[in-house]
Amino acid sequence: MQNFGCRASQADGAAIESALLREGLVPAAHSSQAQFVVLNSCTVTSFADEDVRKTIHRVHRENPAARILVTGCYAQRASEELAVIPGVCWVVGNSHKARIPEIVKESEAPYHGQIYVGNIFTQHDFPSAAVEDAAGDRTRPNLKIQDGCNNRCSFCIIPLVRGPSRSAPADKIVEQVRDLAARYREVVLSGINLGRWGREPGNAMSRTARLADLIRRLLDETPIERLRLSSVEPMDWSDDLLLLVATSARIAKHVHAPLQSGSDRVLRRMYRKYRPRHYEDRIRKVRAWMPDAAIGADVMTGFPGETDAEFEETRAFIERLPFTYLHVFTYSERPGTPAAAARQVPMELRRERNRILRELASAKNLEFRRRMLGRTLSVVTLSEGALSDNFLKVELAARRPANRLVDVKIGSITPAGLREHNALAVL
Repeated sequence: MQNFGCRASQADGAAIESALLREGLVPAAHSSQAQFVVLNSCTVTSFADEDVRKTIHRVHRENPAARILVTGCYAQRASEELAVIPGVCWVVGNSHKARIPEIVKESEAPYHGQIYVGNIFTQHDFPSAAVEDAAGDRTRPNLKIQDGCNNRCSFCIIPLVRGPSRSAPADKIVEQVRDLAARYREVVLSGINLGRWGREPGNAMSRTARLADLIRRLLDETPIERLRLSSVEPMDWSDDLLLLVATSARIAKHVHAPLQSGSDRVLRRMYRKYRPRHYEDRIRKVRAWMPDAAIGADVMTGFPGETDAEFEETRAFIERLPFTYLHVFTYSERPGTPAAAARQVPMELRRERNRILRELASAKNLEFRRRMLGRTLSVVTLSEGALSDNFLKVELAARRPANRLVDVKIGSITPAGLREHNALAVL
């Protein structure tokens, strides 16, 4: 089993793996030894598509007898393109993902390129497996509580392959977090458009519930020690939600708000629903209310028509705000989106702008890590090292069991994170 893409995709992959294990399949040590290989794909960029194709070719080359099933967003978008690749026996879109165990059982003999893709998404359809079986990580499980998106950003293919926004029921989420809390110290709440949880038109919850209300229920009704929110759109970081994150000791001080561009004109061409001034207001409040919080953003370079002046607006906007890390993406044309038909920026220029923003992000992250020297941070221990409350990798001075919440004093920085002070290296 191999997953590509976002946290929601990781949660989907964990659900698929759990379902297959319940059917009696046993994990192989390596794809070269497997009889059956599942690739849970991403299609957010052409580079993501290429990664999936390369993996299919590698698996088939190393293990020609393996039956390969490709699922996920790429499978939903371009099933026929994947079905003709040697080694692929099944292509299962997001629409049929919950049926994978059934599909595999019904097709014992390899049959090249069987396609299971349909347009069956409904406004209130939320596969129960995504709620029940989201714990795929040994120490920090992703729990997908929302899927799909009602936004129509001009560059984005995801609404077409994930369907409209729909939410897992609150009672089911509470039940699942209560179960996870017995096994894990930290749970990450994820979704395609997480901040829209419960707010679908016609959904009875939409009149009374918001993400902050759900989180309060999780804090009140479960013993989970730490919740972490994955990406939330800027307009959904309400004062209510930010204050809840700032004031609760059981919520990680970590705010990720996709930016995409710091240019008002580019944001308008992207069909984004906020302006730079709105975004800056949210980020300034985060830093004022949580001085040591991680603040991250997704940023796109080379969006169609992006001029040198518009890119400079983005660079200057990022430079003046207190980001601690960035996910910088080079714009990639997605078939069927409005932006794909617009005037394209040369790839060399897109990549050069990407490099500039990555260097700026690295400098900001280094500055943030230096501020942590001598501090005591709460971390969750992993199989290797630890992750701090404010989203920094920490090398431990002595090995500790994974899946513990501990306080560590920071003694130095590393090329990618922090290192614990030796004096507190206690098991």
